[in-house]
Amino acid sequence: MLVVHKIALDPNDKQSTYFARASGVARFAYNWALAEWKRQYEAGEKPSEAALRRRLNEIKREQFPWMLEVTKVAPQKAIKYLGVAFKRFFSGQSRYPTFKKKGVHDSFRADNGPPEKGADAVKVVGRTIKLPVVGWVRMREELRFIGQIKSAVVSKTADRWFVSIAVDIKNKEHGQQRENQVAVGVDLGIDALATLSSGIKVPGPKPRRALLTRLRRLSRSMSRKKRGSTNRMKARRRLARMHARIRCIRQDALHKLTTSLTRQYSLIGIETLNVRGMMSNHCLAGAISDMGFHEFKRQLDYKANWSGGTVVQAPQWFPSSKTCSTCDTLQGAMPLSVRSWTCSVCHTEHDRDINAAVNLLKFATASSAGCKACGEEGSGRQDALAVKPASVKQDLSVKHTYGYV
Repeated sequence: MLVVHKIALDPNDKQSTYFARASGVARFAYNWALAEWKRQYEAGEKPSEAALRRRLNEIKREQFPWMLEVTKVAPQKAIKYLGVAFKRFFSGQSRYPTFKKKGVHDSFRADNGPPEKGADAVKVVGRTIKLPVVGWVRMREELRFIGQIKSAVVSKTADRWFVSIAVDIKNKEHGQQRENQVAVGVDLGIDALATLSSGIKVPGPKPRRALLTRLRRLSRSMSRKKRGSTNRMKARRRLARMHARIRCIRQDALHKLTTSLTRQYSLIGIETLNVRGMMSNHCLAGAISDMGFHEFKRQLDYKANWSGGTVVQAPQWFPSSKTCSTCDTLQGAMPLSVRSWTCSVCHTEHDRDINAAVNLLKFATASSAGCKACGEEGSGRQDALAVKPASVKQDLSVKHTYGYV
């Protein structure tokens, strides 16, 4: 199993210059291959990333000799990434690839060869990493995983360099084992990042909202600087560092929450959110983007896979908020301004978010037990059954925990 650990680097001036040069070579190779792909396609040919990599190897010594100053993997992997981008475009998963810009997602890759050949282009010893050409570079922390190092991607965020080390570890349950074998429903929201079916509400850090005043001041400061000037470049770096800080605060909160959930619970029920559609509401777009719902789902999926847990996702139109978790009565229209309500049948008072989390728990438990999502045996088309089975109550054999780690 491949796992990746991203670590901040502490390079000297010579190493930082090499990183920038290698990123420029990778960017040039990507843009050259994209332009060549367009030219061949318009000429009626059938371009491919393998043919483009061979063509670049043939001409780079005469036309681009400065490419030889960096690792040969950097331009080759950049063209491979272009091939992946076109595959995603042809399958309808993304848009047509565009040219890369200097200073935007600068990165390059270095690979290790097969272990039987003894290749160690990338090697980690303590808090240092060996990279091709540049040699040993200091890291801010040690590598957490033990296994064969497959590759390293050096990238730049704001004015700092990072390395993402891919390690092939043994195929066994990764990380700490779960503390118990129970299920939980998780309802995501804006006021509280996550509401658990046990009644616990986990507040979100809302870093953009907390740092919005400073973010606006830095944005205005950069906009006043003359384009192309040194002062504008300095202001741009300060603004980039602020955006990076906001992202790190959000990522830290999401990692702590998802790690805690996957360690505590073996079955987690969540809802399907149309984040893009929710972002179309200009009144809520800022608050929704500040929470990171999509990143929460992504982290929860792979961490549950590591620990052997299961994540059950309810359909997008599942009425988790409008269904009474006590008597399963579906209520009428319920705008977002209604945070608590009383069931019209059983007269139970509900907190909107906790009620939704309990319904997500019921859905996840029923789905994991092999029941249909609609609720009971015999539901659906009745012409396929001679006699519809009698309705029975579905008891949930789950326990709740009332603590949050």
